[in-house]
Amino acid sequence: MNELILNLSTMDYAIVLFFVFLAGLIDSIAGGGGLISLPAYWSVGVPPHYALGTNKFSSCFGTVFSTANYFRARMIDIPVAILSAVFALVGSWLGASTALKLSPTFLNYLLVVLIPLITVITLINKRLGNIDNSSKHKPIYKLALGSLAGLVVGFYDGFFGPGTGTFLIIIYSAILHYDFVKANGNTKVVNLASNIAALTTFWIAGKIYFPLAIPAAVCGITGNILGSKLVILRGNKLIREIFFVALILLFARVIYNLFAS
Repeated sequence: MNELILNLSTMDYAIVLFFVFLAGLIDSIAGGGGLISLPAYWSVGVPPHYALGTNKFSSCFGTVFSTANYFRARMIDIPVAILSAVFALVGSWLGASTALKLSPTFLNYLLVVLIPLITVITLINKRLGNIDNSSKHKPIYKLALGSLAGLVVGFYDGFFGPGTGTFLIIIYSAILHYDFVKANGNTKVVNLASNIAALTTFWIAGKIYFPLAIPAAVCGITGNILGSKLVILRGNKLIREIFFVALILLFARVIYNLFAS
C-alpha cells in the first residue's frame, strides 16, 4: 500500500473528514458531493485510484442513510426510481466502455455551454421544481422516461462522471415534472445503485484505504442525514438554493479540466 497514505497526519485527516461531511450534506440536497470530497482526498496526497475507491466507500454509506430518510418521508416514486437505477447501471457500463475508446474532451466543451444554460433556465423558470405535477403523466409514460433518463445520465456517469446527481434532478424536474424534493429522492436511489456497483469494483481491486475510509464514512453519513432532514423540513426552496452551488462547483471543475488538459 502507498506509504504516503499510511503517513497521513492528524491535520490531513481533519481536512478530508470536514470536506467529506460537507460533501455528504450538499450531495444529499442537490447532488455534486464528489466535486467537494475528491479534491480533498487529492489535496492530502491520496493517489487517484485510492481516492476514488475510498470516496466511493464513504459516499455509498452516506447515500444509504439519505435514501432511507427520503423513503420514510415518502419522497421517492419507487417504481420510476428503481427502473431508472437499472437503466443507469446499463448506461454507466456503456459510458465506461465508450470512454476507453474516445476522449471526454469534447464533453468538457459541451458542458461549458450546457451548465450556464441550465442555470439560466432554472433561474428564469421560477416554477421549475416547486410543484409535483408528475401525477398528470400516465404510469407507463413515467416509467419509460425514467428509464431513458437513467440510461442517459448513467452513460454520462460512466463516460465522464461529475455532477451526475445534479443533472438527474434537473431531468426529473423538467421532463417528468416532479418537484425538487421527489426528484432528489428518486435520484438517491439511482446514485445508490451506481455507487454500490462502483464500490464493489474498487473493493475487489483493493483500492480502498480503510483507516481513512471508515471515519470518512461516518462523516459522510452524518452529512447525508443532516442534509436529507433539512430537505424534509424546508423542501424545494433549500434544494433550489443548493442546486446552484452544485452547478457552480461543476462548472469550476469543467473549466479546470479544460485548462489542465
